Amino acid sequence: MNSFSDILRPGASVYFVGIKGTGVCALAELMHSMGIKTAGSDTNEVFYTDEILKELGIPFYETFDPAHITDDIELVIHSPAYSEDSNPELAEARAPERRRKPIPLISYPDALGAYSAAFDSTGVTGVHGKTTTTAMCGCLIQALGLPAQVLVGSAVANFNGRSTLALGNKYFVAETCEYRKNFLAFHPKRIILTAVESDHQDFFPTYESIRDAFIEYCRLIPPGGELIYCADDPGAAEVACAIKSEGRGIALVPYGFTASGNYRIGSYRVENDRALFSIDAFPGELSLRVPGRHQALNAAAAFVLASILVKKEFGGWNESLQLAAKKALDEFKSSKRRSEIIGEAGGIIFMDDYGHHPTAIKTTLEGLSNFYPARRLVVSFMSHTYTRTAALLDDFAESLAAADVLFLHKIYASAREHFTGNTSGKTIYEKVQSLKKNGGELYYVDEPLDAVKPLTEILKPGDLFLTLGAGNNWPLGVELFNHYRSNSGDVL
Repeated sequence: MNSFSDILRPGASVYFVGIKGTGVCALAELMHSMGIKTAGSDTNEVFYTDEILKELGIPFYETFDPAHITDDIELVIHSPAYSEDSNPELAEARAPERRRKPIPLISYPDALGAYSAAFDSTGVTGVHGKTTTTAMCGCLIQALGLPAQVLVGSAVANFNGRSTLALGNKYFVAETCEYRKNFLAFHPKRIILTAVESDHQDFFPTYESIRDAFIEYCRLIPPGGELIYCADDPGAAEVACAIKSEGRGIALVPYGFTASGNYRIGSYRVENDRALFSIDAFPGELSLRVPGRHQALNAAAAFVLASILVKKEFGGWNESLQLAAKKALDEFKSSKRRSEIIGEAGGIIFMDDYGHHPTAIKTTLEGLSNFYPARRLVVSFMSHTYTRTAALLDDFAESLAAADVLFLHKIYASAREHFTGNTSGKTIYEKVQSLKKNGGELYYVDEPLDAVKPLTEILKPGDLFLTLGAGNNWPLGVELFNHYRSNSGDVL
């Protein structure tokens, strides 16, 4: 059996099961850029990655057929959603009695980890903020001409709608996921840690259990590496303190509004649809087109990494590099489902955001209110997973009560859990209702698309309509945008 590093060569053949998944598709795209022969399979459900795979000429099947597994394939990488017990292609790869030889299988998290070992790698992690932070890192890396590959867990507008950049083979920056401790397969030279708090309660039943997983991950940083952490986040600061106390020779680099050192955010204001702020180590003022103080935190993290890599490649910042970095940040358009503007029609801005944790919901709504102070905030929220909803019910209600008009829906269940009858979308509705007695409109519509009609009677010019959450309510915003676009000449 060839090692993973032996397979990372032009002409090698790798097959991906679940190739339409964001992460799996992104890894296939990076390997394709290296001249590796890539192909794969998935369901016939259309996803945005269909177009990416077609553009790149990566062949894929929309069935799982054992006949697809041929003897020239050297490695099969699969989504964690599939196993040998349930997927016929994985079973075929493993079954020596039906084949000349078994083909090595590796899950996507393990493959990403093995891939990272070939580079000077940076893992970006945290309960929230990691996708946008990784995307910002990629935009700065591209503008600065750094020889790096970047993998984001979502499509990025600045990457031409893809989730990867392939700009060289020296550095690798990737979003790494804490769920089921998947990030422990990664080989980080450094880590960006955005936030640590209770989440994924089906796997991390307590805050301490998820905190300890992040500590375990940060212990993978070798002596001389860096832990770049958000000083404003209590959980991230606690993890950094634990790493410092162990004396591992890891440099701690804090960033944020309360950070000490070079990466303190010294000011923040909103002006002319821009967030303007400063970072102590960087001259002048920086600007962002995406709303919220949390986005300034993400940008500061990206600037820390950029500073480290610029020092390695060029010996430090110069005026030309500084101007390129500022321009890249100002032109950052966020990533798919992260404060993503669908469009504007009838004087209404339609936006979609993946925020599915109470803290992310709070910072997103606060950011939008500050960024668009004259607009009424109309929100559709669909919670994801029963376990998260039940564990953080009071926090969800408090964060959502900030909406001027709120539509709630049924809980979008995870495939790994089942409804117990204790917590539902109606439960959130009742909690929020008790907090909104003094104002604000509140509605419950079980199926998101059933809210189209009442929303057309409520929405008015000057509103901002936001679909929020990790569920499948995002088509509601698209449907409403298309409705107003077809009935109005005022379209962006």
